[in-house]
Amino acid sequence: MKPISRPTKLFWGLLLSGLCASATAQLEDRSLPRLLEAAAPLRDVAPDGQPNILFIIVDDLNTALGSYLGSGSRPQHATTKTPNLDKLAAQGIRFENAFVQNPLCNPSRASLLSGLRPATVDVHTGTIWPRHKIGDELRMLPEHFDDHGYFTARVGKVGHNTFEHAVSWGVSNFALSREPGTILHLPGYLPGQDLSEVRDNTWIDGSEEGMSRQEVLAAVGRRAGLPLSWRATHESPRMTPDGTTAQRIIQLMAENRDKPFFIAAGFHKPHQPWVGPAEFFEQHPVDQIELPPTREGDTIDIPAPATEVREDDAMHTERQRKQAIAAYHAMVTMTDSYVGQLMQALEDLDLAKSTIVVFTSDHGFQLNEHGGLWRKQSQFDESIRVPLIVRLPDGRNAGAVVPGLVELVDLYPTLTELLELPEPSHDLEGLSFVPLLENPTRQWKSAAFSQSRRENYDGLTIRTARYRYTEWSPLEGDGVILTELYDLEQDPMEFENLVDDPRQADRVPELSRRLVMGWQEALPPR
Repeated sequence: MKPISRPTKLFWGLLLSGLCASATAQLEDRSLPRLLEAAAPLRDVAPDGQPNILFIIVDDLNTALGSYLGSGSRPQHATTKTPNLDKLAAQGIRFENAFVQNPLCNPSRASLLSGLRPATVDVHTGTIWPRHKIGDELRMLPEHFDDHGYFTARVGKVGHNTFEHAVSWGVSNFALSREPGTILHLPGYLPGQDLSEVRDNTWIDGSEEGMSRQEVLAAVGRRAGLPLSWRATHESPRMTPDGTTAQRIIQLMAENRDKPFFIAAGFHKPHQPWVGPAEFFEQHPVDQIELPPTREGDTIDIPAPATEVREDDAMHTERQRKQAIAAYHAMVTMTDSYVGQLMQALEDLDLAKSTIVVFTSDHGFQLNEHGGLWRKQSQFDESIRVPLIVRLPDGRNAGAVVPGLVELVDLYPTLTELLELPEPSHDLEGLSFVPLLENPTRQWKSAAFSQSRRENYDGLTIRTARYRYTEWSPLEGDGVILTELYDLEQDPMEFENLVDDPRQADRVPELSRRLVMGWQEALPPR
């Protein structure tokens, strides 16, 4: 029999320690001494040396964080509880206006990791191989770091599930699965218990035996995509898929303290289904949830591709919709707890002063806005705007807020410049925001750009500090281009489409021209 390696023993030992500690809350977690015992020697990093990078990316997270609650009118976010991310924001630099290039997992991540925009990588859906156009030779973000002496690793969802092998890492692991018959974690499985206050419409006879993805879809008559679904469970937080990711990341940081590293933690939540320990649901009582504000006639002037209310979504009662928002917040709070574990591990491993921490999401998430709109792929701010926090090892500008517009495609050039690596061989289509880390309030880009394809339309957006203008063009034929214009200063919830307002007669063609000119014209003056 092949002997079990010491790292493998350590990993399972940590998991078992976590399980036992959860079962008996009064017992002190004794896994830290074991972690330190197995850790590599600590590398001495001079002030001008090569810092590490801990890159944390979560799935489907909008700006429902405590540190973002003052950013616009979002009462549906008001009950969020994110103490660890709020602490990270206080220790780092928070970007008020960060935007994705496509509010869908695969296109967004392909853009972020390549440093190229969706039109260039030609990835617009969740089923397209990320390298089908750019080829196998292009060096993705972690590969560029590997080329220059960094140990690289990812655990969880950093690329897009079955496409994770589009990026090469020194170590590449999936989250462990909560489904007994599945080795790798993929979203879609529902356990046979639900301790939430209000059940969703997927709970049917036989649900107590657990439900596969196919059974969940059949319950509401869907062929694809996940219906609104949640389960509050008896699980130990450390034994959820994301809980195992956090423990594996901590192990990897411990084992590689003796070298510069780029380690990425990819948390699946708050992606659907919203399944997790009841202790996180209990922090978000249904009666404390406020549904997003509505306005009569809100959807009349919104182009059809911009909003699509699914029939099974509309069947939920008001109380179920509140429970859905509460379940989403429960998943955010759970994710926050795992981020807290990673931040504590940096301290315990003496890595905090030598590690850059980057936290963000691949896109946002709609929570019943605009007549019952859920999920992503729209161009509303709830979909395209994401949290972005960067904590520097020296604590520089801790607690600062950047009002300027940045895009996730900017991360590749930013991290390359921040660590003084050579530029990659391909031309990047983002802009390094290192100057904003030095001077958070300086003048920056005049616009950010996003796009999404839905209902046989291609939606292209230009987002300025005040306005959001979008053109929906038919993917086939010569149909009419549908347009949207919102004044986010006066109308942050994007209720009133101003595209036909005579007072905007000059603004519409100007924003249309800038949309065609693209990201290069929006760069700040040198």
